[in-house]
Amino acid sequence: MSVMDKLKRMLKGHEEQAGKGVDKTGDYVDDRTRGKYSGQVDTAQERLRQQMGSEQTGRTTDPGREEPPR
Repeated sequence: MSVMDKLKRMLKGHEEQAGKGVDKTGDYVDDRTRGKYSGQVDTAQERLRQQMGSEQTGRTTDPGREEPPR
């Protein structure tokens, strides 16, 4: 059994929380790199959501938070 299969089993029923974790991690990387790799981060976030079966397909942003330049 692969690592992704084990993760999927562990996250079953918690897809929304996993999606939020993916978003937070991507935001952290964007902040630390000042948005330099935001395209790659967004692609990685989307692929992780697809792999984990997360129902979140888009990024929710905090209305008071400014997005880094892309």
